[in-house]
Amino acid sequence: MEFKIDTKSTYTLITPETEVLSANLADELRQKVAEIEQTGSHNFLIDLQHCSSMDLAAVPLLQELNQHIYSKEASIVFAAPQENVLQVMKQAQLHLSINLTPSIIEAVDIISMEVLERDLLNES
Repeated sequence: MEFKIDTKSTYTLITPETEVLSANLADELRQKVAEIEQTGSHNFLIDLQHCSSMDLAAVPLLQELNQHIYSKEASIVFAAPQENVLQVMKQAQLHLSINLTPSIIEAVDIISMEVLERDLLNES
């Protein structure tokens, strides 16, 4: 699978360049995140703008990825899902357990706020 990767100062933007958010894509996304974590990046923004459909089989894999990142006191936000993808996420109630935003700008805001919050809590 093809991913577009853009590393920023506080997060890494990963954009899957495929139409179907399948279990295979979710698994490859987990592998890509693990690979990038080795380079020292810990916060991730997943841009779903190119995914026009989603398989239910991807849901548990995305939940595991989300849990993995937050267990390491880092952030992950899924952004810009198309309507069909959003409907599958809502059907599976995935939107209740992950950070999901309609735009990249909002996702960046969430990551920035979580980083700031962790920094403030670690100062105490």
